[in-house]
Amino acid sequence: MLKRKAAARARITTPNGIVEGRYVRIGGVEQWLQIRGEDRDNPVLLVVHGGPGSPYSVFTAALREWERHFTVVHWDRRGCGRTLRRNGAPGAGELTFERMVADGIEVAEHVRAHLGKDRVILMAGSMGTIIGLPMARQRPDLFSAYVGTDFYVDMVGNERQGRADTLDRLRAAGNQRGVATLEALDADPRTWDVKAWGRRMQWSMGTDPANPNGGLKTLFSLLLTKPDYSLLDVLAWLRGFAAVRDAMFTQFMRFDARAEGTRLEIPFHLVQGAQDVVTLTGPAVEFFAEVDAPAKSLVLIDGASHFAAFTHPAEFLAALRTVPVAEPVAEPVA
Repeated sequence: MLKRKAAARARITTPNGIVEGRYVRIGGVEQWLQIRGEDRDNPVLLVVHGGPGSPYSVFTAALREWERHFTVVHWDRRGCGRTLRRNGAPGAGELTFERMVADGIEVAEHVRAHLGKDRVILMAGSMGTIIGLPMARQRPDLFSAYVGTDFYVDMVGNERQGRADTLDRLRAAGNQRGVATLEALDADPRTWDVKAWGRRMQWSMGTDPANPNGGLKTLFSLLLTKPDYSLLDVLAWLRGFAAVRDAMFTQFMRFDARAEGTRLEIPFHLVQGAQDVVTLTGPAVEFFAEVDAPAKSLVLIDGASHFAAFTHPAEFLAALRTVPVAEPVAEPVA
């Protein structure tokens, strides 16, 4: 019943609409793309998901209004979702952020040609920002703008402060179990393994002042009711989420957005939950202030934490609709 209702809400019947889901050979691997929108003439929004293994196509129902204004493209990266289901787990050496940046550039080139657009808007969320930012830097000719959300800056600094902030909330609430769990973690996140990082995430999201575990509740509700998802699709999504997270832990803990400088050749737009307890809002705003770009804008969504795009889709859409789609861009990188 829930799936039938979701399917009815998702239906696109406009004359110039587009609804596609198919595999495209990217980086030598068949990777899944979902393309939906009510008017092919609308700007194209290419979404780079987080996780690092959590395809955002599961949020399609929450983003239904977006499809009236944009052609929204979701991409299941290697090792994730339907791409995992098609190919199995990636081989050794394939799960690197550098490989995924190269894949993302190839996806953008394909989407641009397939939809007949000169440029597309690049939107990256959470650990997708570790891929999206290098994509924007390496190939500014493909993109009219870069939109970041749930924005990672300095991973070690983010985790150190996230642990401290969560301990403050736990102590204020008198939650001795949570305090003991986080006090057992070294204050230096560089000593953590993936299980320790998971404990930080669990307690941070569980004590989120804006909406405890709200993003996760939205995610899993939509995952189980996505109309075109079978049980095997759900299992592949969950399997990829855990496997890619575990395989890439050491890599994502080394991330520093400032490592390649703070210059962007395309407009930069940061849309962030004002109370994000996972990808902390303070460091994201500081990085935004440092960025040198042809144009930039900052929108903080009050009452929103992590997954602001999906827990507050109307406010996020309002911000997206202010993003220019035809700004001057640099020449292609040789």
